[in-house]
Amino acid sequence: MVCLMCGSLVETGVNFCPRCGAAVAAPAVAGASHQQAYAAGPYPPTAQPVASVGMPYWPRPRVQPNLQTLGVMWCVYALYRVIGAAIGILVLRVVTLRSLGGPGWPFHRLYDGLSGWGQHGGLLAALIPVIAVVTVVSVALSAFVGWSLLNRKPWGRTLAIIAAVLALLKFPFGTALGVYTLWVMAPAASGAEWESIADPS
Repeated sequence: MVCLMCGSLVETGVNFCPRCGAAVAAPAVAGASHQQAYAAGPYPPTAQPVASVGMPYWPRPRVQPNLQTLGVMWCVYALYRVIGAAIGILVLRVVTLRSLGGPGWPFHRLYDGLSGWGQHGGLLAALIPVIAVVTVVSVALSAFVGWSLLNRKPWGRTLAIIAAVLALLKFPFGTALGVYTLWVMAPAASGAEWESIADPS
């Protein structure tokens, strides 16, 4: 049989899915549908009554089908932040300190001709450590979120929602990832689903 909640294979005679904990029951007759196979077991806490027929239904699982993709995307986003910050720091250092060369720096005349660079170059250079610290923190958070989701840590959902809210400010990739994460993890049904598949160890 196949679990309707998470899609995992379930051995015959097993009453609960070993992966997500959904109740299952063997078909009473050969050829019975999967919906009939689940009719004998108790419904999960998120089951809702269908007004038209008065029977409960299971909401379509949202976490399980998107969990692997979401975890990988957070890890990739961490790498993207590293590359973006490295390029930004390099450009800022070149413009303010001209540290890629001495007096023969190719753009030194342009640099000297820009009004205000001479006075504010030191201030801009002071931003480099700040950018580096912010980058390290954000990269560590993004990587930690990806790792916690891929390993199904019990606190991974809460951490992912917090990181997603912060990522909304990083347009466009952070915004897209934040919206996607909130869509998967924020609903109450996703919380119940996460509790059923989280690894307590």
